[in-house]
Amino acid sequence: MVDYFFGKDGLENVYAWSIPVHATIILAEMIYSHVAEAKLYNGKDVATSIYLAGLNFTLDLVMKAFAMGFMFFFFNHRIFSWEYTIWYGLLCFIVTDFAYYVLHYVDHHSRAFWAVHITHHNSEYFNITTGFRSPVLQPLYRYLYFSPLAFLGFNPWHIMVAYAIGQVYGTWVHTQAVKRMGILEYILVTPSHHRVHHACNIKYLDRNMGMCLIIWDKIFGTFEKEDPNVPVKYGIYPKMPDNKPDTVLLYEWRKIWKDIKQPGLKFSDRLNYIFNSPGWRHDGTGKTVRQYQKDYWAKKNQQSKKKTA
Repeated sequence: MVDYFFGKDGLENVYAWSIPVHATIILAEMIYSHVAEAKLYNGKDVATSIYLAGLNFTLDLVMKAFAMGFMFFFFNHRIFSWEYTIWYGLLCFIVTDFAYYVLHYVDHHSRAFWAVHITHHNSEYFNITTGFRSPVLQPLYRYLYFSPLAFLGFNPWHIMVAYAIGQVYGTWVHTQAVKRMGILEYILVTPSHHRVHHACNIKYLDRNMGMCLIIWDKIFGTFEKEDPNVPVKYGIYPKMPDNKPDTVLLYEWRKIWKDIKQPGLKFSDRLNYIFNSPGWRHDGTGKTVRQYQKDYWAKKNQQSKKKTA
């Protein structure tokens, strides 16, 4: 098993078995959607997901040589060496999943990176194909988060295999057909957890950042359980004006450009509009997710006190 995934053909092996599995699961979910009249799919929305996935895949290919070269630089100066055993493979998977958690956290808390990541969240549908709705520009910087793992002695090719396996699983949790997964809810990112992540409800914003393991969210305080009293609303707020390909891809970048062009801004304010939390404004009129959630919970506490009074 270790040789299958961490041998020279590891990535190809992951793709070889994942493609037919993806196709089967998507077909099954489409059949479920039709039979249950759940309306989980929309043709234009699926086409947009494929378009974004195609752009991401193309850029990934263009960046592959540079990204791997960058990571191998650190691997060649590694501070540890590992024996390639099943325990190495398991540890490689765990640390790669953590690196993705950090990457994902930054994508939600710094506006320039949110402008990249927003393409994964702007759909108002939630199905397996949403998992292919890629942050197109992420290949430009993703390797920076994995390079420290190479410095710790993990082979970059093995890191990419672990990441690919995580991506496969992370695609499967984009579904409304699976409600709960029992004891696995305490260990893995499940469809229930990831529905919360894709919600635009204030309570659910910036929660459940993990790709495979939910433990990182529980350790670092970003976990939120799906609440049956707060039905998930998918998409982003405010909505995009239209679903044209350029709008979907450039929506937040255009807003950033409009903000930094304001006359009379200090240089630090312009930087904050690019890298500070989404919602930040130099005049204090904006609200970040943390501020929205602070107000949300304050209102909930007031309502609770009134009921008990």
